[in-house]
Amino acid sequence: MTDITSAINGRTSANNFDPTHVMSQAEISELAQLANQTPTSFNQQNWRLVAVNTPAAKARLKAAAYNQPKVGDAAVTFVVVGKVGGHKDLPTLIKPMLDGGHIDQAAFDGWIGMANGMYDSNAQLQRDEAIRSASMAAMTLMYAAHGKGLVSGAMIGFDPAAVSAECKLAADEIPAMLIAVGRPAPGNWPRKVRRALADVVSFSAD
Repeated sequence: MTDITSAINGRTSANNFDPTHVMSQAEISELAQLANQTPTSFNQQNWRLVAVNTPAAKARLKAAAYNQPKVGDAAVTFVVVGKVGGHKDLPTLIKPMLDGGHIDQAAFDGWIGMANGMYDSNAQLQRDEAIRSASMAAMTLMYAAHGKGLVSGAMIGFDPAAVSAECKLAADEIPAMLIAVGRPAPGNWPRKVRRALADVVSFSAD
């Protein structure tokens, strides 16, 4: 418990990154694999990552992110992508549960039926779920980076159409946010003060 507590209390957002730091594909993939453990509604796994780590690609993404320096300086900037209508993938995604004997056919059919009933006719909920799942994955990714001794910075300052075009996103995909990851450079702020606990939690009455 100490390790995760330290990560939560120790992680802070970075704006300044060491531009000489290079991460291998294996290191980037390890972070992605940790993020891949993120839970999603009905296990629809309706998100993915685009890892932008080459100089040319970072320069193009930086232009689409209003020229924020950290996009060019960080070792990698992840585009966190949410998928609208991810529940349609469930028959494939949960079939291993059926094949492995963890659920029976009735549970399999009910699982898919409930998801279809919730999402099929609700485009707004599908979009909300895409952003929600991508956001949860993004936080897992940032804690994973912190656990590897790296810093990270989330960004919503970008042109969605330009980022979608650069990453060749499908029509049902949304760029939810960008996450810059790398080694820190001097000048990052200390952890910002949080609101008082009484302002963020209340308890239900008997």
